Amino acid sequence: MQTISWEEVHNTLYTKIIFENFAQAFGFIAKVAVIAEQQNHHPTITNTYNKVELWLSTHDAGNTVTDKDHQLATAITAILQ
Repeated sequence: MQTISWEEVHNTLYTKIIFENFAQAFGFIAKVAVIAEQQNHHPTITNTYNKVELWLSTHDAGNTVTDKDHQLATAITAILQ
């Protein structure tokens, strides 16, 4: 089981997750996309082979961290539990 640790960096919630391979990383991103679409709140996501990085902030609130970001972070964390 993976553990996600979020930290506040430059007005965003940030995390980095390392998977065993690209397929696992990409599968995780696909699950994040579904949740983000459901919440109508879309993170910045990068993927390099088995590494996924996410940044959450609320653009409508001036690119700061809001409850929407914490709710999405909680939902993303639940994917890996």
